[in-house]
Amino acid sequence: MNQNQVKDIIQRWRHTPEEDLTSEDYQQFKNLGSACLSEGDSKHLLTFIQDEENQGIVKLMGCLLLEPLVNEAVKKEKSLDHCEAAMVHLARTCRPRQLLHGFLELIEGIHAAAISETILALMPHLQTVLLQLEEDKAASLGSALQALQKQLSRLPVPYSQQQEEEDDYGLCRCCNALAAFIRPFVEEIKRNGSTGGLTAEEEELRVELVKFCMRSLREPLLGATLHRDRKSPLWLFAVEIMVTLAAIREPFSGLLFFSSARKNVLLDNSQSKEARACLAYLLFVQLITIEIFPAVFSPVFVLQCNMEHIDQLITSKNESRLLKGLALFEKSLETVADHSLPVSLLALNSFSRVPQSLRLVLIACPMQHLRTSGLQVFQLFIDKLDGEAKHKFFRCMLKTSKHAGVESVIVKNVRNQVELSMKLEKWNGCFLGTDFLSLLREVLSLPQGPDTDLLTNMDKIMESLSLLRFLLIRDKELRRNMAVWEELIRIKDQYLQMLRVCISMSRSYYSAELKELKEDRKQKYKEARDAARSSRVAKSITVKHEKVSNMSPEVQHQVLQCALVTFDLMESLIVRIEEITEEKKTKLN
Repeated sequence: MNQNQVKDIIQRWRHTPEEDLTSEDYQQFKNLGSACLSEGDSKHLLTFIQDEENQGIVKLMGCLLLEPLVNEAVKKEKSLDHCEAAMVHLARTCRPRQLLHGFLELIEGIHAAAISETILALMPHLQTVLLQLEEDKAASLGSALQALQKQLSRLPVPYSQQQEEEDDYGLCRCCNALAAFIRPFVEEIKRNGSTGGLTAEEEELRVELVKFCMRSLREPLLGATLHRDRKSPLWLFAVEIMVTLAAIREPFSGLLFFSSARKNVLLDNSQSKEARACLAYLLFVQLITIEIFPAVFSPVFVLQCNMEHIDQLITSKNESRLLKGLALFEKSLETVADHSLPVSLLALNSFSRVPQSLRLVLIACPMQHLRTSGLQVFQLFIDKLDGEAKHKFFRCMLKTSKHAGVESVIVKNVRNQVELSMKLEKWNGCFLGTDFLSLLREVLSLPQGPDTDLLTNMDKIMESLSLLRFLLIRDKELRRNMAVWEELIRIKDQYLQMLRVCISMSRSYYSAELKELKEDRKQKYKEARDAARSSRVAKSITVKHEKVSNMSPEVQHQVLQCALVTFDLMESLIVRIEEITEEKKTKLN
């Protein structure tokens, strides 16, 4: 098509009423604009768009140029300035409704490889269009924000400081642009809210902004690594979200602590829980906007309400969420006085779920630093329980943990509480009196009787023997109630008798395996012998969840030898306990 033909077509469009324009006219207009861009003639297209005589055409059909202009801007060619100027003019000239529809279609169809570049290119112009709307502004803003965030959720969240600084996928730049995008609407709510009540349309706009903030809390902030001492782009975005919620007068206490039907419409149930958990983390751990949080809530009430958010985080398999959950649990506990949480709290669902979820972190999480942090928080939680609550919690964990490492921590705490009770008479009922016996029966027990795997349960057994030795040495306080003392001795005797049988059986078995291993290592054809015995030697032995048969012969020998040493150590403790018992009897007689 030559220039004269193009001029004739444009001239015809100028004098054709809107109702007489056909779909072919619209398509031809888009094709001509796209051809200008593909041929590198963006300056000519800009001149056409800005020409006063063409404003009628531009107003009617200009929105069709959005897609080719944005695509050209994404390429960041020399024509970038011309494309930007053209989009600025279209955003101010075309019908806002048509432009909005065009922008939403464009966002919906973004290619995965150009998400951030496309969003950054169109967002300022989309903002211009939304600000021009006089009706349904709130619903339109909500649709636009939801579409933008849906695309941004496809981008990976930076994990390390280096990834965040490099921002290869552009998520950080997009978050910064989003913060600028919503600012005029936030200012509108602030301005109108300060001069009186909001209209129905303004309240709807406020709700859409709250929804945006809640979605942002869930993605990307829930998965982001945030530190107060490093003002990273995502940290600044988190601050912007918290400040926005405060500015539009959405009370944090209402979002975090008090359920309501209205709150549930902000997001679907699971998303709302995750968003509120992130909000609690930003408020109580990172202390963002903590200065405006009401000081009327007691530390125990805050902890009680946060337990729901903590459980939401620590049941996740994601490292970032787990870290946030542990940090929120720790911070929520720190402000609570030691020995102050009553036993009644343990009856609440959240107070029963969170310790069990934390137990799974301690025994199943593959990351050492998370297990270490989890153990510290676990101990801090125990320290905050009062005596009766500790007693109930210890019994529950001994019944349900099914893990010797966790049980050893509990037994160690039992000893500490007994020692403390000897100084504080008011706790005698829990850790020195009759109630203590029920706890002691849980401590001094072997899960499978004489068939118990001593190596797997070694941690708990050693702590239990240590507790027994302590009780016999500090028997004065316990002897005040002879019925309790006599029952304690009976429990002790049953436990030690069963443990001796178990040690004897285990030592015989491991000694035989060690002897057979030594004999095999002396054989002339070592490789053949090893292959033959792989299904026979140590085939039923598991040490710390690893089959001995999977180990090299040298490691097998070391493990079996260490097992025998462990049995000797257990037996020496049993002997010492019996000696103490006899010494006490002699003194009393």
